Amino acid sequence: MSTEIPAALGLSPQDVAAVLESAARAPSVHNTQPWAFRVAADVIELHADPARRLPVTDPEDRELRLACGAALFTLRLALQGHGVRPDVARFPDRDRPGLVAEVRHGGQVARHPEVTRLLAALPRRRTNRHPFTDVPVESSEQHELLRAAAEEGAHLDVVRDRGRRRDLSELAQTAHRRQQADPEFRAELAQWIGTRGDRPDGVPTSAGGPLPGLQDRWVLRDFTGGTARERIPGNDFEDEPMIAVLTAHLPGFAGDVQAGEALQRVLLTATVDGLVVSFLSQLIEVPEVRHAVHRLLGTARPPHAALRIGHGWPTLRTPRRDVADLLVDPETSTRP
Repeated sequence: MSTEIPAALGLSPQDVAAVLESAARAPSVHNTQPWAFRVAADVIELHADPARRLPVTDPEDRELRLACGAALFTLRLALQGHGVRPDVARFPDRDRPGLVAEVRHGGQVARHPEVTRLLAALPRRRTNRHPFTDVPVESSEQHELLRAAAEEGAHLDVVRDRGRRRDLSELAQTAHRRQQADPEFRAELAQWIGTRGDRPDGVPTSAGGPLPGLQDRWVLRDFTGGTARERIPGNDFEDEPMIAVLTAHLPGFAGDVQAGEALQRVLLTATVDGLVVSFLSQLIEVPEVRHAVHRLLGTARPPHAALRIGHGWPTLRTPRRDVADLLVDPETSTRP
């Protein structure tokens, strides 16, 4: 089967390939990259890839749809960078729940300066699993992150209250212990974390942070993939990072995708401002803990992502699959 990329939405095959390559730079839990694209002359479809599900970590596919939403935002952004106004229909076919969105040509658009800034940040964005500095995130920087979430119909709640931060930290530790006590979770984690350097997905050891210690309250997930790396003296994680929780305004599947779009805009805005971000995913992945976070924060919708934000140092990027591997058959919408 041919994996040649056709022209679409008035763009050349080369430009379509560049747009899809940009979309594929979106974040995903364990760098699973759970998306695929169907390209035709008048439409680019974004599909969830069920082969890249995490049935133990993410049995309801919340994080899978979040990742697809992040890819959708990046696809929209890349099209705007090529002068195309994206006309997006989310979940357009009830008979095909794996079809996340259809993107069509909505007219020409001039490139906005913010689009230019976010696109420039795209290749520099990383999930930073290393210790941050103790330099606080300024109020003006926090405002920009809140604005980025609001632009995509979501809410970013910065947890400033000391009592709530303490409760949230305890919930993170509870979630971590529950996950680590589950052998099926550990086995699934090992499939994606600490991967070989020649894999186009997963989180290689080179991109993982140092093993957290008991005093590192906010960084508990073992990103070493089970390797016995020793702690480095003086390499403790920061005591009081900025902690923020993202929620969408929409409910259900649509809310998961909306939150993913907002997440990517927040992450790219953080990169523009010189900030670094990692995820406190355990707060979202353990259902009882997620419900407790919802009650603690009193938000209208359940949380979709919990973020640790601060200032840090550059880290290595995680690998990405080739664009040809992301395509579905243009006639049957099946994997090549």
